[in-house]
Amino acid sequence: MSQEWEPVKGEIMTRWVNDVNPEEPLPEYPRPQLERKEWLNLNGLWNYTIQKKSRKEVGSYDGNILVPFPVESALSGVKRKLTHKQRLWYRRFFSVPKEWNGKRILLHFGAVDWEASVWINNREVGNHKGGYVPFSFDITDFLKRSGENELIVSVWDPTNKGGVERGKQTLKPRFIKYTAVSGIWQTVWLEPVSDSYIKSLKMVPDIDNNKLDFNADVFNSDAGDALEITVLDEKTEISTIKGNPNKEISIEVPNPKLWNSNNPFLYDLSIKLVRNEQVLDEVSSYFGMRKISVMEDDNGVKRLALNNEILFQYGTLDQGYWPDGLYTAPTDDALLYDIEITRKLGFNMIRKHVKVEPARWYYHCDKMGMIVWQDMPNGGKMTLLRMVVNMIFKREENRSKTNFYNELEEMIDMLYNYPCIIVWVPFNEGWGQFNTEQTTNMVKNQDPSRLVNEASGWYNRGSGDICDCHKYVGPCYPKDVQERVAVCGEFGGLGFKIDEHMWNIKIKFVYKKFETIEDMTSLYEYLITKLKDFKEKGLSAGIYTQITDVEGEVNGLLTYDREVVKMNLEKIREINLSAIHD
Repeated sequence: MSQEWEPVKGEIMTRWVNDVNPEEPLPEYPRPQLERKEWLNLNGLWNYTIQKKSRKEVGSYDGNILVPFPVESALSGVKRKLTHKQRLWYRRFFSVPKEWNGKRILLHFGAVDWEASVWINNREVGNHKGGYVPFSFDITDFLKRSGENELIVSVWDPTNKGGVERGKQTLKPRFIKYTAVSGIWQTVWLEPVSDSYIKSLKMVPDIDNNKLDFNADVFNSDAGDALEITVLDEKTEISTIKGNPNKEISIEVPNPKLWNSNNPFLYDLSIKLVRNEQVLDEVSSYFGMRKISVMEDDNGVKRLALNNEILFQYGTLDQGYWPDGLYTAPTDDALLYDIEITRKLGFNMIRKHVKVEPARWYYHCDKMGMIVWQDMPNGGKMTLLRMVVNMIFKREENRSKTNFYNELEEMIDMLYNYPCIIVWVPFNEGWGQFNTEQTTNMVKNQDPSRLVNEASGWYNRGSGDICDCHKYVGPCYPKDVQERVAVCGEFGGLGFKIDEHMWNIKIKFVYKKFETIEDMTSLYEYLITKLKDFKEKGLSAGIYTQITDVEGEVNGLLTYDREVVKMNLEKIREINLSAIHD
């Protein structure tokens, strides 16, 4: 396979493009919440071809693609549009390390958008639907233990032509809709395990009772198997306990150091699966002791609380798009930067908007104490219905609803253990919203430890913990709050164009355009004054649109390439901190 690669030119790039190594892009361990020492990264140059959807196999390929960057991105080296009438094919070869002899081999995909079928050595291994969550296959019985193995992946992605969850992706980008993302867009990797192994963890901190409720799902466990769990404060052992696989275990955490936005302390975990005094599997993980709840203030107003203390949360809307990688950040440092700059600007929260990030993004938020409100990516078949001046997307097929529920459940399972996430947002505005109360209750039942914002903006159905309004330029205070917490889920959208740092789209979208930075800063300060007035009334959170420009949108605090902070950083930081603490 040729090792020639370069990003496709024609649009702005981020500075991190220079750090992309085509032989090993995104080399970091992709699953920090369940880490093993042995693994093999399969990122790099693969063969690719785009064919008609009806093609069931291919004999030749068009060239090379850099995995895990989506085929539409510049960093893939391809930058080709994939339609719902086409299928994207990948191929690469790999060898299993000799040291893994006698082990079972798992093939992991961080995320593939949307429907993926996988073959090893011309034998079909499995299929997965859903563009935002990880999946894996046991490929042991399909492998050659010596020599090269052929891995083929085919992908069909309908984007906005098939009723699937897609966030802001569209085949015709404009205004607040962005370039579609197809195929592999997160790390692909191999992992050796024993015949019995730790498949997943579930952890719920309980700061009121100084304990961690813990459960390890063990694949192919025997009656005599035991788990040995050790809690560490850096290298100091805090507590050790033995328990049974697939059973809830309460682990004491005496005098816990609490995770919060100012001091995001994380405990380390060592978990061993033991049978007849032999260690079959060993993984490392971590957790944070924190509690999210609703409390009444001195006036009887319900507010958001972290660790039994009322905390006003002020954050940014974060689309998670990159000019060079689209859904995929060029490097792990780039992924971290967006969180760091949000923190430097004085925000204590991010609303991850209709996108799910790679696991390492949430790991960085955990490490930095960045609170996260996690949206479910929207979908549904597009149907134009004029509701005042707005367009909603209804779900007209039971299949679309089933897809939504499956992916929602998988998303919550995937992100369950990250302390940074404190609010689930099943619906954004009216985009695919349906059965709101039923959906809210489903989320609550799956994860009673967090709060649920039934729908951010537009259609209030009276369920969940939070009542949310949107207003541009805003901010606003929601109507019909009832017994819930009041928040302003979107406001702002102040726009300023920075030449040489914009996406090449003729029509630029902005909620309010400015000709000078001074005027933009002045109005921003005024909006925060209004936000603080609503805070006095009972508002518990505000979310500003948005952290960066994205394609045709120029209403970011930063340019799309992350090179320019549009307003004075220290001034904005001072204003933002006053919103949280005054």
